[in-house]
Amino acid sequence: MDITTRHNPSFSVARALLGPNEALRLESGAMMAMAADIDLDAKVEGGLMKGLKRSVLGGESLFITTATAGPTGGWIDVAASLPGDVAVVDLVEGSPMLIQKGSFLCAEQGVDIDTKFGGLKSMVGGEGAFLLRASGQGKLVLSTYGALDRFTLESGQTVIVDTNHMVAFAESVTMELKKASESKMKSLKSGEGLVFNFTGPGELMMQSRNPDDLIRYLTANMPGNRA
Repeated sequence: MDITTRHNPSFSVARALLGPNEALRLESGAMMAMAADIDLDAKVEGGLMKGLKRSVLGGESLFITTATAGPTGGWIDVAASLPGDVAVVDLVEGSPMLIQKGSFLCAEQGVDIDTKFGGLKSMVGGEGAFLLRASGQGKLVLSTYGALDRFTLESGQTVIVDTNHMVAFAESVTMELKKASESKMKSLKSGEGLVFNFTGPGELMMQSRNPDDLIRYLTANMPGNRA
């Protein structure tokens, strides 16, 4: 399977070129356009309990849509709800990735999407107590709000990331939640509260925009909420 992207980094679209009878699994509602002979089938993948875990705990939809090409192959375009970039990850066996809620877009059949308890640090950091866990082998496509930044952390190398700018990281990377500043007053004045310390080895992905800022802006500017 070949996956290409266009309209990066603001309004990115990922196109999967499918071979004969090849299938792609995508988040419900992610399909933008497709060839006429592509067959779509939505179901609770992995059984009801696994689907509920992914939906209730991981922040994704209960149903996974499978797009299957006909005997001559085909293509399908997928796009995220928020404006931003997409990342195509070549996942390899034995190197899982942990993903924030809302960032999974689509994946090849060889990639398994489940949930993993991220601990209280993840919940307090605003990502929820559970993260999505992608394992197996194949192409994985993630979406971001804003532009994408990717780091390959060396062993022992640490990067500090605002909690709402994290997208995904390799399971080999350790995550620690900390205050942005030792001084509460400095933290309040700067508008920064909690941050994640990510320490390698492994890949780290970030987004240039904060989804919570968008929610606060829309809420403040809704009719009746303006001062």
